[in-house]
Amino acid sequence: MSTERRRNADGGRRRADGPADGSRGGGGRRRAGGPPRDESSGGRRPADAEGGFWGDDAGPERPRRRRPPEQEARSEGRRRSEGERPRRPEGQRRAPADGDRPRRRPEGERPRRPQDGERSGRRSEGERPRRPEGQRRRPDEDPRGRRRAAGPGPRDPRDRGRDRENAVRSEGRRAPGRGSRAASGGGGRGGGGRRRSRDEEPDDRPWFKRFLSKAWKPALAVFGLMIIGGVATFAILYAMAPNEDELQAKSETQLSATQIMWAPQGDAEPEVAITTGEVRRVEVQREDIPPSVVNGVLAAEQRTFYTDPGISISGIGRAVLSGGEAGGGSTITQQMARNYYSDLDIENQYIRKIREIFISIKLNQQMDKDEILTTYLNNIYFGRNSMGIQMASQAYFGKDLKDLTNAEGAFLGIIIQMPSNFQGEMGDWTRTYLTEERWPYVQEQLALMHEEDPDLGLPRDEAMALEIPELVPYGTQEGEEEEEYDPKFDYVRNAVVQEIEERYSGITAQDIATQGYVVQTSLDPALMDAARSSFDVLPDTPEDTMMGLTAVDPATGEIVAFHGGDNAVEDVNNSLTHRTQAGSSYKPYVLATALSNDISLRSTFDGDSPQEFPGLQSEVINAGNRSWGPVDLIQSTAQSINTPFVELASRLGAAQVDELAVRAGVAEEQTGTSAQGPLVALGTHQVSALDQASGYSTFAAGGVHRPAHMVTELRTADGGVIPPDDADLLENGERVVTEEVAADVTYAMTQVVAPGGGGEKAALPDGRPVAGKTGTSSDAVSAWFVGYTPQLVAAVGLSRADANDTLQFDGQTADQIFGGTTSARVWNEFMTTAMEGVEHGSFPPPAYVGTEQSFVPTPSPSGEPSEEESEEPSPEESPVESPPECDPAMPDSPECQDQQTEEPCEPGWGRDCPESPELPGDPQECSRPNPPAHCEGAEPTGEATDSEQDQDTWPFGRAAGGGDGRVILLGRDD
Repeated sequence: MSTERRRNADGGRRRADGPADGSRGGGGRRRAGGPPRDESSGGRRPADAEGGFWGDDAGPERPRRRRPPEQEARSEGRRRSEGERPRRPEGQRRAPADGDRPRRRPEGERPRRPQDGERSGRRSEGERPRRPEGQRRRPDEDPRGRRRAAGPGPRDPRDRGRDRENAVRSEGRRAPGRGSRAASGGGGRGGGGRRRSRDEEPDDRPWFKRFLSKAWKPALAVFGLMIIGGVATFAILYAMAPNEDELQAKSETQLSATQIMWAPQGDAEPEVAITTGEVRRVEVQREDIPPSVVNGVLAAEQRTFYTDPGISISGIGRAVLSGGEAGGGSTITQQMARNYYSDLDIENQYIRKIREIFISIKLNQQMDKDEILTTYLNNIYFGRNSMGIQMASQAYFGKDLKDLTNAEGAFLGIIIQMPSNFQGEMGDWTRTYLTEERWPYVQEQLALMHEEDPDLGLPRDEAMALEIPELVPYGTQEGEEEEEYDPKFDYVRNAVVQEIEERYSGITAQDIATQGYVVQTSLDPALMDAARSSFDVLPDTPEDTMMGLTAVDPATGEIVAFHGGDNAVEDVNNSLTHRTQAGSSYKPYVLATALSNDISLRSTFDGDSPQEFPGLQSEVINAGNRSWGPVDLIQSTAQSINTPFVELASRLGAAQVDELAVRAGVAEEQTGTSAQGPLVALGTHQVSALDQASGYSTFAAGGVHRPAHMVTELRTADGGVIPPDDADLLENGERVVTEEVAADVTYAMTQVVAPGGGGEKAALPDGRPVAGKTGTSSDAVSAWFVGYTPQLVAAVGLSRADANDTLQFDGQTADQIFGGTTSARVWNEFMTTAMEGVEHGSFPPPAYVGTEQSFVPTPSPSGEPSEEESEEPSPEESPVESPPECDPAMPDSPECQDQQTEEPCEPGWGRDCPESPELPGDPQECSRPNPPAHCEGAEPTGEATDSEQDQDTWPFGRAAGGGDGRVILLGRDD
């Protein structure tokens, strides 16, 4: 047994040896009533035993245990004088003198119990000590199977009880604390037993304190390593950043124009369509830049340029949160670094931003603010092939830099961020952005600059009085005025630049103009010319008529042709940018949504007119207010009947319809051009020809969508290919609807082009299959035909520059203008040219997915409810509902019974003329190819059907919303 365990087992901690003078023989503090001085206590081995305590005869004196400092201090402070009796510790009884020590009781004598008045802790001479309550008498044999250490003589086992009792009293006087026997527990052996380690002690601290007590050291170490690593990284990146000399060398690099190529024709090499033109640059000094330009640029880009550091913390934060995609917010120094080092823009966005930051920090330390601003203005791209502020002044205002006014200087500052949007005719979005957002912002910044520093900016009243300046026209290059102007080249250049900026992250208009890229496109020059000449089939129209046409290959999403307009300077792109109300050309998205929700083509609907629908204040009417009775979705599509599609949109939800349209290819911002509701089925949203061509290409491709694009490859000057952001989507496509749903949508639209359908004028002369849909908005403010063969999709849209203006054609009124008689003819003209030499394809047969359901209301057993409804018309309808007019396309309608139409009937415009020799033989719906199921066994009636039911008169005369009820035309990006 170890010395420590023997001490604990014997009920007290004792020193192995006492002082040399023997005043404390036996070691340690004596218990009251303990054994005599010459007797071994607690069975411990006496110091003078054979061999000694330390294993030798004499045994060296064991060093005394050092007391704690506080006890030493107390001991030093209480030194007693010579012969003074030592003071007992408080609560400790005086040890009896040797003569007073109690003698052992005779063998077998039991101690007497204390009498009344006697202290329980005292016992008379020779009295046996009383055992604590519940304690059994300890046998002579040690319970652990070991005998007690032999002492000088036999020892009564009861002495161990006295030892234990005195040990308990001794421990009770000891202050509990860590390491004491009282704190750690004695285990029932007189305060002895194994002492608990620190890990075994219970910890009642909260979990977070326990965690922090263990984690703070590793965390501190990691934090220190991070700081060291960060400092080292900063030093390395700073050293690697280009310095001022490298910056100057970079600015003198030869600039190269980018080449834009036509699509290759057969095995021939692709030809150059157009280049971005030679970039012109003239450098100026700081003293040559007038305050009007400095104020305008700083107000638009960084008002506090002269007091800010070279980097923007907020801009960096936005870049980090957006993965490097968030633009704006960079300082002028950061923009200068980005413009000089174009290689930053094709790297990882995070790495690019980090390098940009370190270049900005280094340049900000090596160059003063005026030098940075001058370098920036000499090398920024302003559009119109102008590099630097001096050439921008010439290109936009036709004057020298020093002659620019405050308004002109502010305008040049605004266009820095988006030069391609301002170099030609500004579209609707750009015009709104300039007038409602950027111009007021620059005015406010000019005023704030002046308030902060009187040497900068303008007084508030002068700043608020600034007006947007007039620009000089921009078109062909110098020396080309004598040649006949072909606008397609300018439209192609602008469209290609815009698409590259959208699809290739980090590449700017400046890079495209100066880095010598080679751009391969899918545009066919012959079809580009055909797209423009196809509109010649129309009668004369006003000059502001917007004629949009976009053709897309559904298998790849490649744009093969588009018609931009007559003048790239004055007209926005008619096909890719301009948008107008979709009319009934939006109905195929409703149809596809219904088929995807288990509603079959054979499901029947109430085709009567007018009808009321939940959420609409006025009734919905069909074209000419004609009632068709029960109709299925095939007939509803072929005749463009409004009420079944509004019923579908009401049941399915407009949001679900718009979601499918966006996934199919319609730009998401178009769904915000009108309120969502059941009337989206009738085309209240505004769309572009590009939107519709892209959306319909999904149906033509069997339900798989690929983004519409014209840039098929972008190569650097040294031949390296830069992949676009949507490379994976172009390769694999995205499944929007199933093949069966796409087949059913296509089949329903083939009935539109079949004889008797609303778009029969679009049928191609060679008899190849065609599917499509017409669309005409209220008061003929737009007219559409969107259709496709198995190989090509084309969308044709007609409107006016002002969406409130009605289409005009010589010899026709608004109620005679329909998509099936105007846009369908243009589509036919273009596709006849495009399909020359192309093999006939075929559409898949209808799958008739979904369940055949009936949505026709059950007739009421009593006629009273209907009579009450007819007696109480809708209060909202009467003020806006115009009287029904006679539609020449439906001479048998009730409105035409009492009217005579003097205008001669022209079969070529889609009317059913009684004198037409082919009318009796016109096939009915059930005699068309692939007739619907309800036609099985039916005999042709021989009666004529209305060939054009697509004027889509607004559901209740005019659109609700006050005023003239028309939707205001917005820009594409609004």
